[in-house]
Parts: sequence; structure tokens; C-alpha cells
Amino acid sequence: MHNGYFNNGMDNGWQWIPMMAIMIVFVVGLVWLGVTFIKRTNHPVPAAPAGPAPLAARTPQEILAERLATGQIDPEDYQQRLRALQGPSDR
Repeated sequence: MHNGYFNNGMDNGWQWIPMMAIMIVFVVGLVWLGVTFIKRTNHPVPAAPAGPAPLAARTPQEILAERLATGQIDPEDYQQRLRALQGPSDR
């Protein structure tokens, strides 16, 4: 029985071309999605930004020297505060 569209897949033999094109597009899409996913998940962890040391790691003398360097205190005030930090001296 031969009725137009249904003839046991034995038409003119060109049906494999669009099927192959669709399969190629599908496989390329899957590869693209996989590469994109891998790129997004393999980012290295950024290093901690460089900056001033934490307050707990700095000595009072370092903090005082930084304040002098930034102009928050004058040299006379620095010397007075440094002597106060060093404690009473035995003269």
C-alpha cells in the first residue's frame, strides 16, 4: 500500500540531511553548555587584598609612627607619646 507520506521511510533518500543537521546542532549545543559550565565553576579563589595589617597585629609604636607619617600628630607629640609607651625610665 503506497499512500504519499507513509511509504516505510523509503522516500527519495534526502531525509537524513535535515536529521543530521539537527543532530550536529544538538551535539554542538551540548558541548558548548558543558564548556561554559566548566569555565564558570573552575575560577580560582582570589587572594586576599593587600592592605594594612590588622589592628591586633600592629604594635602601639607602629600605630604611633603611622599617625606621625600621615600628619595626624606632630613630631613633639610623637616623642611624648613614645616615651609614655616605653614606660618610666631609670635615670
